[in-house]
Amino acid sequence: MRLRVPTGHEQPAGPGRRAAGRAVGRAPALAATVMAAVTVLTAGCADAASGHAAASAGARPPASTSTPGGPGTRGPSASATPGPTPTGDASPRVIAVPLPPANLHQTRTFPSAHARVFRSQMTDLWAAVVTGRARLALQAFFPLSAYQQVKAISNPAADWHTRLWADFRLDVGAAHRLVGRDASLVRVIVPSAQAAWIGPGACYNSVGYWHVGGARLLYRKHGRLRSIGIASLISWRGRWYVVHFGAVLRNGGYGIVDQPAAGPGVPGPAGGCGPARPGRPAA
Repeated sequence: MRLRVPTGHEQPAGPGRRAAGRAVGRAPALAATVMAAVTVLTAGCADAASGHAAASAGARPPASTSTPGGPGTRGPSASATPGPTPTGDASPRVIAVPLPPANLHQTRTFPSAHARVFRSQMTDLWAAVVTGRARLALQAFFPLSAYQQVKAISNPAADWHTRLWADFRLDVGAAHRLVGRDASLVRVIVPSAQAAWIGPGACYNSVGYWHVGGARLLYRKHGRLRSIGIASLISWRGRWYVVHFGAVLRNGGYGIVDQPAAGPGVPGPAGGCGPARPGRPAA
């Protein structure tokens, strides 16, 4: 299930990326019912009709290896990244993460969900969720300079600002209204074995990337373990970045919480970029 939260009020959600979706209502009790996803993925497009991501034609996921890293390699079935250690300070922790140089190009290095930089990115993402301030997670979000290389469209910068980043801000706001401030991140689970390489040519892409969907943010609130998903992660130069937080596709200007659940939830689904839709590029 997933929750969708329009600006200023909440209402039932429309069809979403996954079949099991649910709207976030005004009532705070909403978080109680939800099917979960346990994964952090790198993103591609999703087929709007099926609500699932599908690997692009010709892209073959690499064989599993114990150590992801080089071309043609893949990570373990699931990678769990510990959350930050709680401290007496109620302020959320934010860690500076350097953005990749804008003049460097993509590589096929497989991202690790155990890397220190990834843990720092997820710490920043969690800080954004508990404060409702999306900008705190900017360094965990797919970089504009990378998106300008990836997308074979006339104005990728405008698409990044008005669609990707705008949707992310709405989704962070929705997640904040669901989770609140008094919650602590436990760990992040990424279904690395389900990741797929999305080659050039799919979804208006001129550059390929690794994609994984359905990562999970596990958190504790009032002594109970709960979780929400990350709809889509994609890679740039060997690092995972959030590209879609609540949903890949939506039919309005509202925030969405991906697969909230009591407990750890369920990872996935696997997949990558679906068929390109004329007139609308999708990351």
